[in-house]
Amino acid sequence: MGEKYRKGHHAVLNKGEENEMEIFGYQTEGCRKTLCIAGYVFSCGILPLVFYWRPAWSVWANCVPCTLREADVILLRTTVTWIYLSSLNGSVSLTPDHPVIADEDYVINRAIIRPDLKVRCIQVQKIRYVWNNSEEQFQKVGCLEDGFTAAKIHLKFGSGLTREEQEIRRLICGPNAIDVEITPIWKLLIKEVLNPFYVFQLFSVCLWFSEDYKEYAVAIIIMSIISITLTVYDLREQSIKIHRLVESHNSILVTVCRRKAGIEALESRYLVPGDLLSLSGNKIQMPCDAILIDGGCVVNESMLTGESIPVIKTALPKVGDTVPWKLCGREDFRRHILFCGTEVLQTKSAGSGTVKAVVLQTGFNTAKGDLVRSILYPKPMNFRLYRDAVRFLMCLIGTATIGMVYTICVYVLSGEPAEEVVKKALDVITIVVPPALPAALTTGIIYAQRRLKNKGIFCISPQRVNICGQLNLICFDKTGTLTKDGLDLWGVVPSDKNGFQEVHSFTSGSTLPWGPLCGAMASCHSLIVLDGTIQGDPLDVKMFEATNWEIENSGIDFHVRGAPAGATIVKPSQATCQIPVEGIAILHQFPFSSVLQRMSVIVQELGGNRMAFMKGAPERVVSFCHPDTVPSNFASELQNYTIQGFRVIGLAYKRLEINHHITAWIREKVESDLTFLGLLILENCLKEETKPVLEELTSANIRTVMVTGDNLQTAVTVAKKSGMIAESLRVILIEANEADGSSPASVTWKLLEDRKHAGYRDQDSYINIGEDVSKPRDEEGSYHFAMTGKSYQVISQHFSSLLPKILMNATVFARMSPGQKSKLVEEFQKLDYFVGMCGDGANDCGALKMAHAGISLSEQEASVASPFTSKTPNIECVPHLIKEGRAALVTSFCMFKYMALYSMIQYIGVLLLYWKTNSLSNYQFLFQDLAITTIIGITMSLNAAYPKLVPYRPLGRLVSPPLLSSVFLNMLFSLAMHLLGFILVREQPWYSATDVFSACSLPKGNISRTATSPMISGKVSPDSFMSYENTTVWFLGTINCLIVALVFSKGKPFRQPIYTNYIFVLVLAVQMGTCIFLLFANIPDLYQRMDLACTPTLWRVYLVIMLAVNLILSLIVEEAIIENRALWLIIKRSFGFQSKSQYRKWQSVVASDQAWPPLNQTSYSERLESASGVSYSNPVFESHEETP
Repeated sequence: MGEKYRKGHHAVLNKGEENEMEIFGYQTEGCRKTLCIAGYVFSCGILPLVFYWRPAWSVWANCVPCTLREADVILLRTTVTWIYLSSLNGSVSLTPDHPVIADEDYVINRAIIRPDLKVRCIQVQKIRYVWNNSEEQFQKVGCLEDGFTAAKIHLKFGSGLTREEQEIRRLICGPNAIDVEITPIWKLLIKEVLNPFYVFQLFSVCLWFSEDYKEYAVAIIIMSIISITLTVYDLREQSIKIHRLVESHNSILVTVCRRKAGIEALESRYLVPGDLLSLSGNKIQMPCDAILIDGGCVVNESMLTGESIPVIKTALPKVGDTVPWKLCGREDFRRHILFCGTEVLQTKSAGSGTVKAVVLQTGFNTAKGDLVRSILYPKPMNFRLYRDAVRFLMCLIGTATIGMVYTICVYVLSGEPAEEVVKKALDVITIVVPPALPAALTTGIIYAQRRLKNKGIFCISPQRVNICGQLNLICFDKTGTLTKDGLDLWGVVPSDKNGFQEVHSFTSGSTLPWGPLCGAMASCHSLIVLDGTIQGDPLDVKMFEATNWEIENSGIDFHVRGAPAGATIVKPSQATCQIPVEGIAILHQFPFSSVLQRMSVIVQELGGNRMAFMKGAPERVVSFCHPDTVPSNFASELQNYTIQGFRVIGLAYKRLEINHHITAWIREKVESDLTFLGLLILENCLKEETKPVLEELTSANIRTVMVTGDNLQTAVTVAKKSGMIAESLRVILIEANEADGSSPASVTWKLLEDRKHAGYRDQDSYINIGEDVSKPRDEEGSYHFAMTGKSYQVISQHFSSLLPKILMNATVFARMSPGQKSKLVEEFQKLDYFVGMCGDGANDCGALKMAHAGISLSEQEASVASPFTSKTPNIECVPHLIKEGRAALVTSFCMFKYMALYSMIQYIGVLLLYWKTNSLSNYQFLFQDLAITTIIGITMSLNAAYPKLVPYRPLGRLVSPPLLSSVFLNMLFSLAMHLLGFILVREQPWYSATDVFSACSLPKGNISRTATSPMISGKVSPDSFMSYENTTVWFLGTINCLIVALVFSKGKPFRQPIYTNYIFVLVLAVQMGTCIFLLFANIPDLYQRMDLACTPTLWRVYLVIMLAVNLILSLIVEEAIIENRALWLIIKRSFGFQSKSQYRKWQSVVASDQAWPPLNQTSYSERLESASGVSYSNPVFESHEETP
């Protein structure tokens, strides 16, 4: 909308979030509503049907714009409703100044209109919003305010809510339920029947019945009923599946602490934000999102991450600062949240009480609710193919309009009755826009989906299959995707003041001698014992198993001096000898965070010293260590292992004073002045399928990018080993640093060399930097950029004008957080890349949802939001998906071309016959529509995908020169052939406009006794369509439909050759044989039934010659011009065509920039940001890509 919005008329819901939406205020006007009702009546129901398809039009017609404060209708289509607090008077006595509703800290209280005690609210996509009177905007309810500090959460909600507060919140926020009703069949049926496609079919069927064209009408009705039944069944099954996914969520019994009323058990649907939950026992299903404020928990978050790895949750600290609680600590705030749908495996109380948590979000606001909403309301796609299809249909409707005008003129001038004129004119629409067109276009997708299913790839968004055919950049996670899931402990490299010692290998079976390093391996983890089995991160499990220690929990019957109740105890096993300690108690954990890249524990030797251990990314660990304890050759030693593809973990420790209470130790204090212990070396091998798949993608000119949370050098090594980066190409490290005091943000380009060693530096990534000061001139693609998530973040914020140039050659992104992965995918999409994302589900969910085609290798619930899920846990699914996508896309184009030509062939033939006020008979139409086109539409799409990926993609647009040229030229050939046949038949010596038997002298014995007397006398009845023009046009049109089906059945390079589609070849042969039989057969009864006139054999030969010439011309044009990629490239160059794709433009910019990349240079943000950058912003699901 280009106009300026009236003040207060427009607002944005969920600003800055993924589900950001614009809303507009409207007020119903009585006069407009009356006019609309009159329109409903006088349009015979057409106007309400249009409003049903376009709800916004209904709002614009019935309402006038107004401020959101005055609005009773909001566009997004929803209605303002009122919540009256007076409904609570039976249980709560409320007055406008009641203290419960007087606290302005709560959005709920600011939404109450006094003195009426009512609340305006709207509901959008299952989320309720209330009108905030003080800020004059709609705000989400069903969650605690983000602005609360941690101290205020403990103060306000640490004792629970009163009964009055619960009742008010329950009324305004709604129930804590993720209600997904099983949609009634009648609703699904009505919604499907009112689809514009079926409404058009209903119009066509009614017209055909009025013309006694019953057979095809019945056939269309049967096909429509089958289609509607299958669709409704499928939608019903999906509805039941989603309902079952959330059904158990709404009926969990929970324990709630009420202020002044003690503990109470109630159903989870009655929970409200701010309620205080009491958690005890094991294996508790969380019915809401809650902030842990007392005690700790071990949680299975596989529903969110896709990995069944226990996660440690810690209590929100009672800090008294003024910042919001999500920002109060250095660690990720999610460490304090128990998410809805996850399972609490164990609870650990801080003292003698129970674990307590404050309800943060309820219903569809929760993590599980958000997942369900992403399924119910998927992100809309804006694939150009579908918009082009609508435009093409509009062109066909325009063509039909011309034909209608022509028909009306011809029939009115011929003196035909008005009813006949209207019927013939409306007939033109059903001919030009065939009702079977949408169904024919989806057959390729359906067959591709079935083939993908046979290969173990499941799709929940069928329309994205076509988009897969356009993918030209694939992002891969590393661990579990390119490399194997399991880690093998290769060895440990101890460190002391003198440097690194000899590698201790675990392959020989020897145990590590006792010392701080052994203690770190035994205790610095988040493992738990569940049902007698040690569970946790695979890395932690491998590390702990190498020590030969045992793990157990202390409890009431387990008393160990110095160990508090509930602490985890690790002890040497009986097989381990010469260990001078009885065991180690893990007193407190600072859990691992992918943002912080480390974890720490506070432990105490049973009866001995108290210590802190840290483990994490080596470069992060050493930054907390005293420099004197870090070996001088740290960087070279680290690179020595990472360059071989090992996964390296750093270990450190410090001694703590034993007289301090555990709670007195804050993370910053514990994680300082540590002593570096050494490096843990784990082997993570490439999957066997990785290298061949990446080579296949590279040979197909499909770009591959690695996006991982692992070490940068390890990622670069894996990229080289897998073939993502050729060994001969150079890797340039981009390092960017945030502004620091007076220094602005900076970015540096350095050549990453494999053979040179650099000294230890305190930086995020320890790599060897080549000192090659000469500035080489790189050809395009002869170098690759690598960077960390930290550098990517700085570049995005301070060097946005450089980002597109960097992304042109950026291949390795290491230490990337989940949010950064999603943002990176979006940035590639802004450059008009069609982006695929392949991950194992852990931390990849956001990127999988953001990509054009997300492929999850995990079968956990997290994959529900991913369009594609592979049962085979390797990347072989990626080329399979691209091949099937290309085949489906080409099939859609072939079907579109065929259906367009079939309708135009019929259109040309009918308009020629209309000139003589004649037409095709019902049986002639039936033969073309049902026996020819319908069967071809079903079988033409059966070609399987071509087994080899070629280095270019199929066209992504319907409105493109090659496709339009193909349709236009073939239409010209058909028009020329029909005109030639129509004119020549009238010039034949045997032609007669009145006697259709003048051409053949049939013996009367050959005429059936049931034949009508007019036929025997050489005349036809007035209602008969039999004529020489009709016979000529029908044979030419029918066989021409078979010709274009053969010509358009494109095989290589995206589909298997036509001869491999045995069913289609058989169908085409049978149809062609039938047509030739009809052409040369002299069977009076059959000819009479089909309204065909007998013609001399020579004329039939002429028809075959015309059809053969048409076939040859069509094949030559299709193969020599339309499918000649080299020719189109020459034409493009000749006309100076420039691609509109942003990445093509940036490739040209990079290629012409002699100073790029600026090796061994540092740039600062002030200079760069003042420079004029090129703007590049396009919708995520739209591409301007034009490929030949």
